[in-house]
Amino acid sequence: MITAVLASAPVLVSAVLDPDRDDAREWAERELADPVYAAAEPTPFDRIAQAIGDFLEGLLAPRGDVEWSPVLAVAAIVIALGLVVAAVLIWGRPRLAHRAAERSSLLFGEAEGRTAAQLRAGAAASAATGDWDEAIVLRFRALARGLEERGILEAPPGTTARGLARRAEHAFPAHGEGLDAAARAFDDVRYLRRRGTAELHAVVASLDDDLVRATPARAPEAVLS
Repeated sequence: MITAVLASAPVLVSAVLDPDRDDAREWAERELADPVYAAAEPTPFDRIAQAIGDFLEGLLAPRGDVEWSPVLAVAAIVIALGLVVAAVLIWGRPRLAHRAAERSSLLFGEAEGRTAAQLRAGAAASAATGDWDEAIVLRFRALARGLEERGILEAPPGTTARGLARRAEHAFPAHGEGLDAAARAFDDVRYLRRRGTAELHAVVASLDDDLVRATPARAPEAVLS
């Protein structure tokens, strides 16, 4: 009996040490199911940190016949960031200007899609024919549109001529009286049906010309609110 058991021992040991394919897979799955292995796996944060570390190591380490010093690497990063900022300033600003133009498609209660330059040209044409009412209205609209185009302030729907003049005074405090006079001229002609004159048109046109050449006293962001 004992002899038979001892005789079969090498076979049992061989089966244990040399399992077939199914047994090996089952043992491996059972072993990897142990929570110890799951806890040892890297987390997503670990993988991200490792990727960043590898990138920086590759950036700072010599590569081929080009030797990167830490100073050159930092300079390259600063240049890259500068290019990103420049791209935002160059290609981002037109999109902001486009959105501002959409918001101000209504100007003092009427649809108005013309630029400041086009409105000034229209005002000049009306003045040339003696239509002072239209010339005053168009020139004040040109003044408002010009401030919008420069990013100094906006004239969203509901803005009145007096309201725009008060807000523009924050940017151009030296022109407060002129802004008030121009807004009153616009209201007189546009709403009170008073007759426009060459003198009133000169007041609005002169103010518009002065503001085109003037530098706002505050940053545009301070005037938008």
